[in-house]
Formats: sequence, C-alpha cells, structure tokens
Amino acid sequence: MNKIKVLLVDDEPVLASIIKESLEMREFIVHIALNGIDGWNQFRELKPDLCIIDVVLPRKDGFSLVSEIRLVDDKVPIMFLTARTETEDVIRGFEIGADDYMKKPFSMEELILRLKVLVRRRVGGFSPRSDPSEETTIGRFLFNSRRMELSRDREIIQLSQREAELLQLLSDSKNSLLDRKTALIKLWGKDDIFSARSMDVYITRIRKYFRLDSSVEIVNIRGKGYSLIERS
Repeated sequence: MNKIKVLLVDDEPVLASIIKESLEMREFIVHIALNGIDGWNQFRELKPDLCIIDVVLPRKDGFSLVSEIRLVDDKVPIMFLTARTETEDVIRGFEIGADDYMKKPFSMEELILRLKVLVRRRVGGFSPRSDPSEETTIGRFLFNSRRMELSRDREIIQLSQREAELLQLLSDSKNSLLDRKTALIKLWGKDDIFSARSMDVYITRIRKYFRLDSSVEIVNIRGKGYSLIERS
C-alpha cells in the first residue's frame, strides 16, 4: 500500500515532530514546514495527498496559505489544527475551503481517525445517487450528481464534492426534513460544533446558487435540520 503523503505546516517544531512520528507509525509519510511561505513552496513541490495546517504561522498565516492552495487545488483534503477556535475563526476556516477544523490540545488518536476519514473520502470519491437517474430537477436547475454540476439554461456551476454530497441529501429529502444530526454523521462522521459550523457554511453556499430561483428555498428548521422547499 502506498504511503499517504502529508504536508504538516506548524511553527512548533517539537509538536510537529511528535505528530510526524505518530503518523509515520501508521500509513502516512509526513513533510514538515515551519512557516507559511515554506508551506506554500513545499505544497507546490510535493503535491501532498493531505494537508494539516495551523492558523497562526510566521511569514504567512494559515488562512492565507489555504486560500492560495484552494486557488490551484480544490480537491486536496485540508485540516486546520490550531488553538484558534473562536466561532469566527472556525467559520472563516471552512469558508476558505478547509475540510476539517480541529482544536489544540488534541488527542492523537482522534487526529488519526479524522485524517483517515478525509483520505477515505477522497480515495472513495463522491458516491452518486443509487437510482438509475443521475439528474434531478430542482426548481429551474438540473442537478447532475455524478458530474457534480448544477445547471440552468447555459450556465453550469461546478460544485465541490462536499456541496454535491449535501445537495444530494437535501434533494433526496425535498419538501421534507433533512435531520441535522443524520446529515452531520453521514457527511462529517460526527456531530460536534465544528462539523455543524462547516455544514452551515455549505448550506449558505448552496443557498447562493439558488438565489435567482424564487421557486427554491432552503429553510432552517430550528433545532431539527433543513428542508429544501420546491414551490410549483
């Protein structure tokens, strides 16, 4: 089995070495960068399978680094591993493209489990709807789950994998309740504040895609979940 190539960007050398040693006892090989500039250079050179990035970094902060990475690669799984866990930080992290956000101090076993989930999701890819049709009509839009596209007239919106996964769940529960906890467990693997914040960010993105179609609305059912409402 090929080793999973990890880029770890953290300005704490001792902690970075501990993480490296722990991960390399499993199926990972870890490359360390101690600042944001070096992180960017190593990303371009190594083309890693997975990135673990702190927010507070010298020379280039983690948010800026991830924003730059997402301009050239929207598929590589990225986890923020940081002591910056204020709500606005978590939201910003997911908004710029992180797949996971984990706080310091942390459990090494939990870190490894989360990384395995990210890798499995990328290797396995997006699982399209199981029925024979790959396409679903949502208002004036056509959603192609296999191609991860949302189209209207001649406009095609290329969705991210997570956007497509979430939209598929919403579409499958059209005009009924998509239970929040069920969606979190299915897509994020756990029901916690960080996963919940991430889902809120993706719901906001999907809402923006439908903003010109008054027949479609994603409603927040407080304390329960979401409903994709399609009006005739």
